Amino acid sequence: MKIELKENERIDDLEFKGLKIIQNKEGFCFGIDSVLLSDFAKNIKKGSKVLDLGTGTGIIPILLCGKTELKKIVGVEIQEEVSNMAKRSIKLNNLENRFEIINENILNLNNIYKNQTFDVVVTNPPYKKNGTGIVNEDEKKIISRHEITAKLEDFIKIAKDLLKDKGEFYMVHRPERLVDILSILREYKIEPKELRFVYSNINKEPKLVLIKGVKNSKAFLKIDKNLYIYDEKGNYTKEILKIYNKLKEG
Repeated sequence: MKIELKENERIDDLEFKGLKIIQNKEGFCFGIDSVLLSDFAKNIKKGSKVLDLGTGTGIIPILLCGKTELKKIVGVEIQEEVSNMAKRSIKLNNLENRFEIINENILNLNNIYKNQTFDVVVTNPPYKKNGTGIVNEDEKKIISRHEITAKLEDFIKIAKDLLKDKGEFYMVHRPERLVDILSILREYKIEPKELRFVYSNINKEPKLVLIKGVKNSKAFLKIDKNLYIYDEKGNYTKEILKIYNKLKEG
């Protein structure tokens, strides 16, 4: 399919079921955190209706369309230029029947959807509180990395409102925000059920944490084995290669 690319845009091959994505070389490109979250959420049930809060260029929905038998996934992205890229990626992958983009602030979703509309919510939200860390001058990157348009609590509250009873919530975030995340999840009746810490290698502190919660569920938390990105030689571990579909047989 012929897709028009704008200045500084490129098409990246995701090397999985022929899926591709349009990205802006000067903008905020997806990272390993989105890939790991899509793998963490790959066991969502067949026929699920899924919501991705802060979808960016749509990387998580595109991968979940390939990894799962979800019925429909809606990606919400506040930046018009970025959401337009995602819409063209939908056409590029012929996913019009399964993946929809809404150019909107997540704070307005209660005016668009009734409560308890979705079976699953996934999100890779901005990691940094507004006013902390090194602020990048590029507006698109600021919005992607800092809580400018919505706070951590907003993402969780919206998820609580729009999830069905016993609906699943998947998030990737930084370990230093874990206490905040778990306390806010409980405040909004999303019970933390599973955690997995992600390390660059065995000698480093964790750099990411993958979190699964279930709305109105009983308390029971499972801590998965650690996920290491690189081995002692600096190469991707077998598990990372498997997630990226690059593990050679034999």
